[in-house]
Amino acid sequence: MVKSDVIEVGGVIATPGREKRRWWRRLAWPLVVACAGWALFQLSGLPFGRLGVMVSSATPYAALGAAGAVLVALLARAPAAVVVGLLAAAGLGAPVLPRALGGEQPQNAGPALRVLSINIMMGDADFDTLLDLVRRLKPDVVSVQELDGWAVHGLERAGLTELLPYTHLLSRRAASGGGLYSRFPLTVLPEFGPSRGHVMPYARLVVPGGPPVDIAAVHPVNPVKQGTRLWRAGLASMPAPGGDTLRIMAGDFNATLDHPELRAVLAKGYVDAAEVTGTGLVPTWPANWPTPAMITIDHVLVDPRVQVRSVSAHTIPDTDHRAVFTELRLPALS
Repeated sequence: MVKSDVIEVGGVIATPGREKRRWWRRLAWPLVVACAGWALFQLSGLPFGRLGVMVSSATPYAALGAAGAVLVALLARAPAAVVVGLLAAAGLGAPVLPRALGGEQPQNAGPALRVLSINIMMGDADFDTLLDLVRRLKPDVVSVQELDGWAVHGLERAGLTELLPYTHLLSRRAASGGGLYSRFPLTVLPEFGPSRGHVMPYARLVVPGGPPVDIAAVHPVNPVKQGTRLWRAGLASMPAPGGDTLRIMAGDFNATLDHPELRAVLAKGYVDAAEVTGTGLVPTWPANWPTPAMITIDHVLVDPRVQVRSVSAHTIPDTDHRAVFTELRLPALS
């Protein structure tokens, strides 16, 4: 009898497809859990510190990331991870998607009102380019943030007061000043912001054929640099719309629509002009950096009785904010 040698080989033969799915599964769970945590963070509506404010600003990108996490979970064939990812994507996407879709508006027959808002970065913005923009867009009101004494004279020399002769200017050092330039006469209204924050000039104008409009050059403090408490106080101080006067808040809010503090302002009855026209995801900051603008912190909030016809953002050299131009239609006088 011939005795043969038999060599036993142990182990499990794994197919390449199974190994790939295992790799996708290892990636899927951390992604969907991170997105779910972000969604819970946003949906809680709780006030957070400086880090939380910064994180909230990136929520539109997190919503996009949640959609990617669902795709990874599908590739991993991990049903539980798919469910968690879908819930996270829904929680993050539900408040973000309407900004690109627009909303219902009144159809007004009153006069037009064109509003331009610009943070001039403590007077460093290129005033010649800004004046070219004003001449081209023909705004009726310009809301200016970070207006210092030098900038007041610079804008006057550039010709802004020739185009918009009525003003309410509260120039201050560094970033704390602000002003309104108008085609129509202005009646100064009492300031509403906290005394230690940036000034927010507030005035009433009357457009021929339309109801009176109260407009403010909005600029709460930077929550990262100057603290969230004063920032929240600035946002909370804004008067609610209503009554016989229309109210418009235009400026650098240092907040996105993902911050509960700005959502609380909207809950008073305002409409975000960019959101209602489907341009709410157009970023306004930081401009003129090596990277493109990434978040939307410059807004025009309007009374819900005002029709928003269009919103556009424009880059001005030497400032880190894009100018926001809004075309409005007021209700006709009865």
